[in-house]
Amino acid sequence: MKAAILKQTGSVENFSIQEIKKPEIQENEVLVEIKALSINPVDYKVRGNEELLTMIYGSQRPAILGWDIAGIVSETGSQVKQFSIGDKVFGMVNFPGAGDAYAEYVKAPVDHLARIPGDISFGEAAASTLAALTALQVLKDKVKKGDRVLIHAGSGGVGHFAIQIAKHLGAFVISTSSAKNKDFIMSLGADEHIDYRAQAFQDILSDMDFVFDMFNGDILLNSVKVVKKGGTIVSIPTPEFSEEIKDLATERGVELIFHMVQSDSEDMETISNLLDNGIVKAHISERFSFENIANAHKHLESGRTVGKVVVDM
Repeated sequence: MKAAILKQTGSVENFSIQEIKKPEIQENEVLVEIKALSINPVDYKVRGNEELLTMIYGSQRPAILGWDIAGIVSETGSQVKQFSIGDKVFGMVNFPGAGDAYAEYVKAPVDHLARIPGDISFGEAAASTLAALTALQVLKDKVKKGDRVLIHAGSGGVGHFAIQIAKHLGAFVISTSSAKNKDFIMSLGADEHIDYRAQAFQDILSDMDFVFDMFNGDILLNSVKVVKKGGTIVSIPTPEFSEEIKDLATERGVELIFHMVQSDSEDMETISNLLDNGIVKAHISERFSFENIANAHKHLESGRTVGKVVVDM
């Protein structure tokens, strides 16, 4: 099978497409013939950072990156009851670090997958994995009807799913992005838009119930200032918060939480239902062929992506 092999950390020139053996599945796994995959900022961060790559893969080189897959079940393990050969499935594959998704065939634990619903394409399904899971897991138990919610970077992969899910939960949603993406933000269901280049959100907002932070640093610090006592901020970039941020959160009575996305079939089933009912829709910014996966990384790394980047096998 074909796979995109990363020989060593660094630039996209370190990728090469090679023929390797298909993975062998265990009794509780399936082998998925990949039709589309999606890439995320974490992909290029791991590609370019030796410490991150080693944390996930150990000393194994070369490595196969990627987590987000959509395809067709081609083999099932002896204990698998949930899926049959020919089923269309999608999910974030994680063992618990590497998913080895940049390949024609990927092995996956059954509890990382769900069936692709109805008329949803493989590309749309692949796009609705890590980013959609992150948004769902952050919001589902923390946001309720009537809450005032601020979602930073609403035009991004996680952000555009977060707006849709927060609206589904009944929240009043405010989101930040550049002015050029305002119409996109509003089309997702946001109630208000803030152009982060022209307005300081901390000078406009107050008494927020919940903030979804994508940045840490000054944006997280200023987010604490707009949350009411008893409110919550969930941040996803890193579990490390500065003492200034932690002290201000304590002083203001704001709960500050780090969240790392987890593969979960029940959450994937929820996403499947949201897609099937038209409540959530993946926005695909650009599509690339598998042979051009290096260019997909370049595009995402440019910071100009709206929604998701998909690679078609």
